[in-house]
Amino acid sequence: MNPAIIIYRVGNFFYRKKMTTVSKLFTYVNRLLFAVWLPSSATIGKNFTLGYGGLGVVIHSDTKIGNNSQVNQNVTIGRNFGDSTVPSIGNDVYVGAGSVIFGEITIGDNVIIGANSLINKDIPANTTVAGNPFVIIKENRKRKYFEYN
Repeated sequence: MNPAIIIYRVGNFFYRKKMTTVSKLFTYVNRLLFAVWLPSSATIGKNFTLGYGGLGVVIHSDTKIGNNSQVNQNVTIGRNFGDSTVPSIGNDVYVGAGSVIFGEITIGDNVIIGANSLINKDIPANTTVAGNPFVIIKENRKRKYFEYN
């Protein structure tokens, strides 16, 4: 397991125990050691991975990411100006390097987001998207990304 994710998991444990000051310390340790902003308050499922140790990744503190998902380097997941919520990302989602995901949106299960994509609208499940702005490349995918590995 990636050391940045281990530090996140420890910080998240303290966050869930209402020890927010300690949990913030773990968030800053991640920032200093691995150049990743992975707040302990974010909700991240099992088997989450970061490409290249999460270098340059910024994830909003209220983000929800499902199980078996991968976020690659230089990805930003956050809120749009004026929005009250942040993206919710489903299970089995692959986010390509350099992508930006923002707004009050939901990304379904089993989605592949190509590198350098701009995602500001909902993405249905079992879809492959890419581009700036994104376009749907493939729908109704049956095979999950992580089955290829």
